Amino acid sequence: MGRFIIIFISLLTMIKAENQTCKLIGQTGFLEFSKEGDLLIGGIFSLSSTRTLDDNDYEAVPHSYCTRWNDRELKFVRTVMFTVEEINRNVELLPGVSLGYRIYNGCGSENLIRAAIEAVSQEESACSGRIQALLGHSSSGVSEDINILLSPLSIPQVSHLSTCACLSDKYIYPTFFRTVPSDRFQVLGLVQLMKYFNWRWVGIIYSSTLYADKGTAEFIVEATKEHICVEYRLVYSKTSTKHDAIVKMLRESSSKVVLLFMSLSYTKSFLSEMASFNISGKHWVGSEAWITQQDLASVDRRNILQGAMGFALPEASIPGLGKFLLDLKPSDEPQSGTIKAFWEKFFDCSFSPSNTSTLCTGGEDLKAVSSDYTSVTHFRAENNVYKAVYLVAYALHALLKCENGANPITGNSCVNKSQVQPKMVLEHIKYVNFTTQNGAKVFFDDTGDSVAQYDLVNWHMRDDGSVEIVNIGRYDTSFPEGRKLQLIEDGKIVWGGNSTEVPRSVCREPCPSGTRKAINKNKPVCCFDCFECPEGTISNQTDSPDCLACPPELWPNAKKDRCLLKPTEYLSHKEIMGALLTALSCVGVFLAFLTFLIFLTHKETPIVKANNSELSFLLLISLKLCFLCSLTFIGKPTEWSCMLRHTAFGVTFVLCISCVLGKTIVVLMAFRATFPGKNKLFGHVQQRLSVLALTLVQVVFCIIWLCTNPPIPAMNLNYYKEKIILECALGSAVGFWGVLSYIGLLAFLCFILAFLARKLPDSFNEAKLITFSMLIFCAVWIAFVPAYVSSPGKFTVAVEIFAILASSFGLLLCIFVPKCYIIIFRPEKNSRRHLMGKIPSRNL
Repeated sequence: MGRFIIIFISLLTMIKAENQTCKLIGQTGFLEFSKEGDLLIGGIFSLSSTRTLDDNDYEAVPHSYCTRWNDRELKFVRTVMFTVEEINRNVELLPGVSLGYRIYNGCGSENLIRAAIEAVSQEESACSGRIQALLGHSSSGVSEDINILLSPLSIPQVSHLSTCACLSDKYIYPTFFRTVPSDRFQVLGLVQLMKYFNWRWVGIIYSSTLYADKGTAEFIVEATKEHICVEYRLVYSKTSTKHDAIVKMLRESSSKVVLLFMSLSYTKSFLSEMASFNISGKHWVGSEAWITQQDLASVDRRNILQGAMGFALPEASIPGLGKFLLDLKPSDEPQSGTIKAFWEKFFDCSFSPSNTSTLCTGGEDLKAVSSDYTSVTHFRAENNVYKAVYLVAYALHALLKCENGANPITGNSCVNKSQVQPKMVLEHIKYVNFTTQNGAKVFFDDTGDSVAQYDLVNWHMRDDGSVEIVNIGRYDTSFPEGRKLQLIEDGKIVWGGNSTEVPRSVCREPCPSGTRKAINKNKPVCCFDCFECPEGTISNQTDSPDCLACPPELWPNAKKDRCLLKPTEYLSHKEIMGALLTALSCVGVFLAFLTFLIFLTHKETPIVKANNSELSFLLLISLKLCFLCSLTFIGKPTEWSCMLRHTAFGVTFVLCISCVLGKTIVVLMAFRATFPGKNKLFGHVQQRLSVLALTLVQVVFCIIWLCTNPPIPAMNLNYYKEKIILECALGSAVGFWGVLSYIGLLAFLCFILAFLARKLPDSFNEAKLITFSMLIFCAVWIAFVPAYVSSPGKFTVAVEIFAILASSFGLLLCIFVPKCYIIIFRPEKNSRRHLMGKIPSRNL
């Protein structure tokens, strides 16, 4: 509705009838400073910031008055005056043409719009002297309303501080230009700043103005793209007296960084309200509207503003401007009540005699005053005003060029200074590209925006409440991606929140290596969850979205941040179990060898002869081989050890069982014979041949196994996930189980025959001992099968070794220990008479 009224008033203002003078309806008199010239530049500034309404008791049209003088705006006005004078002294720029200005003052949106209407309206006397371009305003919202007024008239508007990105829309604001960067660039810089310091969890406090509304909305959009989350977004209002929600949020929120996106006037109000609260522990980031305003500093605000950081318009040097500002005297503008009002404010005096204040002389020295106006060391926003005036001057200069009867830029007919129209100036502003006397480059893109450059500043607060604003970096959009933001090396940065290090402001600390990052749908993207990588997977970087599986031969370390070669497992001589089994094997070899020596020493004794000494010696030799072959199972598997261990075991055990079977058959043949000499049917030759034949069957079977699909070393990656089992793959399972089956068959046959001969006379009969040995042998190997199948890793090998040793010890102890006992400890029983005496009488 307000915008409609503004447009309606502007249309009424522009209606002209023939032979009718221009007349502005409503409050007028906003013109504050003027200088005549061939061509005029207008300017709208808020030299005062508070409006007071005088209703005249409703007996006359209400009238508003402006109070509360704004030092910064006066500085902008004086910069316009200085620049116009500098241009007029330049013989190369606008030669033969004098430049003038009309500067209007207004406070409040309504008066500023009226001032703009007055600026673009023609003089009542002659309807002439129209401005060719309008400078201002500082506020984006006011500039938006003014441009709605100017666009139908094709009058170019150049703002020095209106930063709202919305004003870049040429369809809505076709005549708007600015020498200050769009807030879009500031927002991108703020996002890069927070990304640089890894501030992923921030709060925002902003004002309900066009500048802050649009800037905050744009920041949230760009921040989201970089995975920066906003914990809260609170609106501050000057008119509200309840700020408990803001104070409560600042105290209870977990984010350590707060973006204060406000215009200068709102920031002053906000800081005044917050000074009474103990707000600490936060690092404040400000927008360019207030971040360089030193007058905001005070002792009460030190806990808030200490370490404040933000992007500011770049510093610039404008030769002569500082002296021009400080040389101001009320006598320079004798008709201006505004200058006198500022003077009274600066020196706390009065031009009217008064008992309450000192009388102003007009000769006071501004150098003794500390204010925003008298701060002339470096210029920031003033440089934008400086460039704005030069922009219009260069556009006029280009418009008035004439070569061969035509303008060299547009090709149109030449015009003189009296023919200049605002729409012509508008056309030439679009193509302006120049460098001012202080080296500032000015040109525009298609949206009317110039190149964005910012200084990154940091507030260093002193104990007395004063502040030093230090440049710590720069943001330049002309640089390539990744280099736009550059911090000064070794630059000292003061942090807010009493922190001596870069504040941490994250909703959740990054997921460390060994975990993966998972988004929680019920929380902002910055408040993610971290889950430990599943077994067998790793993540070797922070905030990894996925865990990577290790290759089969590798396994994660304890932290799950890298894959290590899996430890290998095999039965080693160095471990307790391997050493124990090795010792048992050696003991078995020793006992077999000792028994062999005993039998060899007493080979002529009856007990040795009576028990088939030839098969006994062969059995002892085969038992030694059985004990020795168990050693091939211990140690790291190799190609040769894998082939040897199973085949040697199979052949030596068949040799043992063949010898035992031969001894059993001999006993049966000796005591089951029905006529003399029948036992000759299984004499020494037959015994040797039977042992050889039975063993040869196993040898042939093993050769076939080795030639077709032999056992080979292999890495078992499946049984254990975290380690590798080094084992001998059987190659052919048929070969392995065939070898065992053949041994089992012979052992079972031997057991049956020995069982049948168990009741024969004790003196000559080994059948009972063989029965016990075969019973042990069969029991061991029957138990071996399930134990072998179910045992993991090296225990599989240990089970096999144990079965070999148990069965070998069973044969050695059951068959030979009783005989050795008689030979050594009971030699009286080792006689033919004693043995023959126990033979029962039989009918032959």
